[in-house]
Amino acid sequence: MPLFIEGRVPPRWAEHHGSAGVPGTFAGHADCIKVAFVNNMPDAALEDTEMQFFELLDAAADDTPIRVKLYSLPEIPRGGRAQEHLGNYYRSVADLFDGHFDGAIITGTEPRQPNLKQEPYWDTLASILDWAERHTASTVLSCLAAHAGVLHSDGISRRPLPDKQFGVFDFRKTSEHALTNRTPDVLRIPHSRWNEAPAAALASCGYTLLTESTDAGADLFVKKKKRSLFVHFQGHPEYGALTLLKEYRRDIRRFLCKERETYPTMPHGYFDAGAAKLLNDFREVAMAQQDEKVMANFPEAAVVGTLQKTWHPSANRVYSNWLRYVESNRVEKVVFSPLSGARADGMLDATHAPKK
Repeated sequence: MPLFIEGRVPPRWAEHHGSAGVPGTFAGHADCIKVAFVNNMPDAALEDTEMQFFELLDAAADDTPIRVKLYSLPEIPRGGRAQEHLGNYYRSVADLFDGHFDGAIITGTEPRQPNLKQEPYWDTLASILDWAERHTASTVLSCLAAHAGVLHSDGISRRPLPDKQFGVFDFRKTSEHALTNRTPDVLRIPHSRWNEAPAAALASCGYTLLTESTDAGADLFVKKKKRSLFVHFQGHPEYGALTLLKEYRRDIRRFLCKERETYPTMPHGYFDAGAAKLLNDFREVAMAQQDEKVMANFPEAAVVGTLQKTWHPSANRVYSNWLRYVESNRVEKVVFSPLSGARADGMLDATHAPKK
């Protein structure tokens, strides 16, 4: 197992993979890849998202040791359980700015405002993005974080969709790049979003689109920002096999509780014919009664066994390529390599906090 969590290890990962954090002899290992994981997901998905990214990184790493340190935006509203979890296992953002990392992964969260700049965490997120440009070899931005990244650096506003982009979609590889090396021509990736960064706007601002779909737009796109290659996913290659089912069930419950006006659309390309029939039959009952008590008859047990993580090979290959890119371009190789004469133009101290 090449993945190590620095500090206290979250209980679900410890239960399956051991309770040790980073051993003292490993903490200074010269060959490890140091990753800052900024997990901003809502309370209900916070711990699931940890496990999904940990498992993906662990599978993609091969034999390369990876050291992960956990962070989250402090301005995201949290309940008591989530606050306790973050207090026990996550570090402050000040620690992130003072630390040294080879790469970073920043997740999205559930949007509350039409304009991302009105979100309470915007200033902190913008500071982290500025820091990542100068202090990582590469940074991954997931879903809403990808939208925040292109808005902050290039003024590209996300565009609302007529319905939720929800399900597993086929994306065709449109550009050759280190991240898509040895991937199939078509990659299957889950999506769950109400907005999109328009492909045309991205291309006009210098982003390279690596995978696209006629049904779901752009998925994976990249751009070099100062020192760092920013990797943007509008989808969720890290998702587990049951994640879309959990989201679908949550949205159905919100409809039954009259927290949303419309019954949610079934996720695309996810359920087989038998499971889809069971869920459509349930939909007829739910539409007729619209009472939360109906959820007692939700056919989850019958559906779970039919679900497969068909996107795992694509996700594993792209993240394996990302780790190899980070390893080859890690910041300390630039900062601490012998230099002839004066410092290289634009060279920054890797521990210097970003200007706000």
